[in-house]
Amino acid sequence: MTTLAAPTRVRTRAPGKINVYLSVGTLQDDGYHDVATAYQAVSLYEDVSAELADDFSVSFTGPIDTTRVPVDESNLAIRAARLVADASGYRGGVRLTIDKQVPVAGGMGGGSADAAATLLAVDTLWGTALGREELLRLAAQLGADVPFAFAGGTAVGTGRGDELSPALAKGEFHWVLALSDDGLSTPAVYRALDEHRERYRADIAPAPTTPVVEANVLQALRAGDPDLLADCLHNDLQAPAMRLQPSLASTLEIGEKAGALAGLVSGSGPTVAFLVADRDTALEVQVELSAAGLVAVRAAGPVHGARLLH
Repeated sequence: MTTLAAPTRVRTRAPGKINVYLSVGTLQDDGYHDVATAYQAVSLYEDVSAELADDFSVSFTGPIDTTRVPVDESNLAIRAARLVADASGYRGGVRLTIDKQVPVAGGMGGGSADAAATLLAVDTLWGTALGREELLRLAAQLGADVPFAFAGGTAVGTGRGDELSPALAKGEFHWVLALSDDGLSTPAVYRALDEHRERYRADIAPAPTTPVVEANVLQALRAGDPDLLADCLHNDLQAPAMRLQPSLASTLEIGEKAGALAGLVSGSGPTVAFLVADRDTALEVQVELSAAGLVAVRAAGPVHGARLLH
């Protein structure tokens, strides 16, 4: 009988996400907001290579500027590895190399994808065999978007966004993503939303006590109909993100004039996601955005969550 040697290196992948719908509730006593969101995982990925080591370290490759990403113990991927070690009693370390394709502070959950891919990578590398449910539990400790990056597909997120219910999505949706060199701080965008609601509370609808994803969003996803989905794209954080980064308005205008069915700021921004009818239109919109001096990439969804690469 042949015994297989334990791996000394493992590669995993996890996707970025688009919030096709995001409703933000009132500010809670703990400083967070309840949300209701429809997530879709898209084909823009973070690839993690994990190698056995005595301590914990992380480095980056790929086209994304990572100068603002910490490489110390505050890095989300290192925190993910530490959680698995603590949960399993593993005493070694890991050397992580992350090939980044998802923008930093772009509203697409790149750091969350790093963490999700790392959870799977170290659990496999170390042979700790915690299992999917335990890894999802650890994911929720790392941040609201990490469980979805681990699960992938299309889902409704409630609570802080980490309480997931799978949502049916027929076929494939095509997106063009306009990226930005200037990231936006998620806490700053939420603060701007709260300030706007307080300042204009006499003139605007109050924040929902219990936010929900509207039924028409889920119907459009189930139907696999981009025209229907375009009519119900929504993000409560779009207006505050645009106040913090006014250039987003012109980006939205360029993409929609180029033939996108609709555009919206993804999550807390500043990535702008344009929903298009098909692959051909995606190329046309990408070309127009690039001609305007913007960095644009094509993506499709839904795609799988964290998985091993062979």
